[in-house]
Amino acid sequence: MLWPKAVRDVLKSGPDREIIRSYPYRSSCPSTVWGDLIKSARTDLYFAGYTNYFLWLEHSNLVEGLRRKVESGCRVRFLLGDPDGEVTRQREAIEDVALTVSTRIRITLEHLARLGPLEGLEARFSAPQDAMNHVSLSVFRFDRDALVAPHPARLVGHDSPLMHLHGQEKDGTWSRFTDHAEELWGRGRSCLRDEGAV
Repeated sequence: MLWPKAVRDVLKSGPDREIIRSYPYRSSCPSTVWGDLIKSARTDLYFAGYTNYFLWLEHSNLVEGLRRKVESGCRVRFLLGDPDGEVTRQREAIEDVALTVSTRIRITLEHLARLGPLEGLEARFSAPQDAMNHVSLSVFRFDRDALVAPHPARLVGHDSPLMHLHGQEKDGTWSRFTDHAEELWGRGRSCLRDEGAV
């Protein structure tokens, strides 16, 4: 009677096996985890954080790394909040920090502009009707892996919890989050021009 329970406590089975690791704070996830996931992705990198600002701080030479990914045939996408949107203004009032949400989004747009026009690089603003759903949940996809961060109440991104998931189940936890991010992407509007980000 005790042995099966002991095994279940150690070995994951069913939907639980999709959860690789959880972190109480996004900032407690080592940058090497992010770096390894970015490097290992072959077909799909999708950054659906509201600002994605922290990526440029924590990963040196990310612009060139992403350029190489695109040139090797990997699809690279960024879903951002609208820096001029109402939800962005509301979030700035809630966070009340010097580096505003709209500024962090614009910094990401500047980095994307440095990549220049590349076939396979896409960026969109989430639709106004989706902005609240977007700001409250960040999904970062690396092929069949994902890092997912729900954003409780007044917490800024680095203080939010984070889960590392690996897609294995049909309609499992991984696909529930990545399907949500794809739905937001489908209603978003492009924020890149031929000369770069705007």
